[in-house]
Amino acid sequence: MDFPDFVIRRLEPGPDTEIFRAIRLESLKKSPESFGSDFATEDARPLEWFAGRLTTSDLFGAFHGEELLGIAGFYVEPTIQRAHKGVIWGVYVRPKARSAGVARALIEAVLAYAEGRVEQVNLCVERGNLHARRLYTSFGFVEYGLEKNALKVGDRYFDDVLMTKALA
Repeated sequence: MDFPDFVIRRLEPGPDTEIFRAIRLESLKKSPESFGSDFATEDARPLEWFAGRLTTSDLFGAFHGEELLGIAGFYVEPTIQRAHKGVIWGVYVRPKARSAGVARALIEAVLAYAEGRVEQVNLCVERGNLHARRLYTSFGFVEYGLEKNALKVGDRYFDDVLMTKALA
């Protein structure tokens, strides 16, 4: 599908909580190897928990009309010694919106938001997700480590590639 007129905006607790919950659960169900949480755990959480995520992190959404096509989260590390670093997390684009520039626009929005707030941005990506790794590399992220067996889904292990981008 083609989504030439999608817009990126921050998700707000309250009006966006239910659609955030829906896409987050979809992401955990369809791509369990890409996320540190799991579907069963988050599916059992009350709606208020998802509203809380929208207040403790900055979530950006790509919208086509009222439909949420994808999300990307960002937070600043919480301690004084780490507050110079931000983290991109929870990036997910619905399958029908892939290859339409949605992920690129989400990462652009997150990086623009991070400018002036942090000196560097970190993320991790599943080693086998070559599309995502190429996307992040195109923004200037560099690989600095590999966490072997970072996640275990069923009886299968997945490695995380650690990436960073200096902003300052």
